[in-house]
Amino acid sequence: MSGSEPPVYLRVGKGSYIMRKRNLLFFGVDSLWADHMSCYGYERLTTPYADRLATQGVLFEKNYSPHIPTTSAYASMLTGMDCFSTQVVALRHQGGLRPEVASLPEILRDAGYDTTCVGFTGNPGSRGFDRYLDYEAWGSWEQRPLRKAEWLNDVTIPELERLAAADRPFFLFLRHMDPHAPYLPPPPYDTMFYSGDPCDPAKTSMEPVRNFKPFRDFHLSWMPPGITDADYVIAQYDGEVAYMDACIQRILTRLEELGLAEETLVVFNGDHGETLADHDCYFDHHGMYDCTLHVPLILRLPGVLPEGLRVNGYTSHPDLAPTLLELLDVQANIEFDGDSLLPLIHGRRASNRSEFYVTEATWMRKHGWRTPEWKLIVALEPDFHGKPEVELYNMVTDPDENVNLAENEPGVVRMLRNRMDAWIARREAETGLTNPMFTNLQWHGTRHKGPFPSSKAAYDSLYIGSPKTARKLQARDAGEDEETNGGES
Repeated sequence: MSGSEPPVYLRVGKGSYIMRKRNLLFFGVDSLWADHMSCYGYERLTTPYADRLATQGVLFEKNYSPHIPTTSAYASMLTGMDCFSTQVVALRHQGGLRPEVASLPEILRDAGYDTTCVGFTGNPGSRGFDRYLDYEAWGSWEQRPLRKAEWLNDVTIPELERLAAADRPFFLFLRHMDPHAPYLPPPPYDTMFYSGDPCDPAKTSMEPVRNFKPFRDFHLSWMPPGITDADYVIAQYDGEVAYMDACIQRILTRLEELGLAEETLVVFNGDHGETLADHDCYFDHHGMYDCTLHVPLILRLPGVLPEGLRVNGYTSHPDLAPTLLELLDVQANIEFDGDSLLPLIHGRRASNRSEFYVTEATWMRKHGWRTPEWKLIVALEPDFHGKPEVELYNMVTDPDENVNLAENEPGVVRMLRNRMDAWIARREAETGLTNPMFTNLQWHGTRHKGPFPSSKAAYDSLYIGSPKTARKLQARDAGEDEETNGGES
C-alpha cells in the first residue's frame, strides 16, 4: 500500500474477507477557470461545496493545463503523458489515441475495476471505459434554463448505485459541462451575481462580441436579445459554477449514504479554464493566457491524504494519472511523463516543475513557455484575432497579461525561446516522434488546406455556427457541417 494507511476489506462470507481496492470518483469539469472558484480566492462565493471538499483533502494552488483545449487536455490528464507522447494537441484530433499509450480507464480495468464515463463519448481523450453514458449539455436562449448538472446527476446517481452494489472497485468519471458556453443556469443562479439590466443601452461592452464574426452567431444564440453588458454574461458563468457546485454535492452526499466515502478517492479537476472578457477571446477557451491554463485540482481520500492542505508548487495534468495509481495501489509499470504529487503533499518536494511547455490548437495554432516569472507565446501561423506573432508577459508584475513586452525584452524572448526549442528537441529525441504542433496543419478542420497565410484568411474561414453544430464539433467524427467551417471546444 502507499504509506501506512490501512487496506480496505470486502466481506465475502462468514468470517472471510478479501482486500478490496479503493474506488475512484473523478469530477472532470470543462472550462472551469480556477480563479473563479471561491476556494482559489475569488471574491464571489461560487463554490461553497468545493471549498468544503478542499478542507477535507488537498488543494493544488498552481495546477495548469499545458495542452489546450479539451481533447489534448484530457489526453494528458487520463494518460499521465505530455503531447509528445500522446501526439494529441488539436481539439479535432484525427484518429484515436496512440495504441502505444495506455489510458487510466484501461489500466484500472486491467486491475479489476468497473469503469464508467458520463458525458464524454467519442473523444480520443476518453478511450478505454467499459461503459459510456450521456446527458444533454447544450441549448439556446429559447431552451433556457439548461439544467446540465441535474441532467448529469439523473444519469450518474443510478450508475453510482449500480457500481456500489457490485463486488468490484469502480472508476466513475464525470464530465461536467456547466461552465462551458452556453451559460444558461436555472434560477436562482441566473440572478445570483447580477441585478442590472443586461440590455442597458448605456452599456457597450458587448460590442466587440457582436462585431467578431467567427463567434457572433453562436454567442448571440444563447444570450438575451439586445444584450449590451458583458458583466451579465460573466455573472451567468459564475452562476453556472455555483449551480454545478451544488449539484456535485448531491453526488458526494449519495456517496456517503452508500457508505463509500471512506474508501473512495475523489478527484476534482478541470480540463482548461475560460476566457470571459479577457484578451479579446470572448466567452471561450483559446489563447494560452493563464485564464485558460490555470485549472483547479482537489484530491480527497479520508485517512490517507491530509485535510485542508494547500500545495503551492507547480503541477500539471500529466502528474495526475501516476498520482492516482499510487493512491489506489495499482502498479502500471509505465514510465509516465508526469510525476506523482505525493512528494509535494508530504513536503519532500516543493514543486513538480519550474517551467513547462504549453500548446494550443483550438482556434489558433500556438505554443509557448511558462516560468514563474515569464510567459512566452509564439504563433505558428497567423491567428484570427490579428495578435502579434510573439507575446511576452511578466507574470509577476503583470499577472493578467495585459502588457506585451516582446519588443522591449528581446533578450528574454531569445532566452525563453532557446529553452523551449531545447525542450522540444529533447522530447522529440526521447519519443522518436515529431512535435505534433509541427504536423497538425489541419487542426482547424476547415475547407482551407494547411496553415492560414494571414489573419484575414483565418478570420474568414473560422466560424462556430449554432449550438447544435458546436455540440457536434465535440465529437471525434463530427466532420464538417453545413453551418460551420471551424471547431468548438
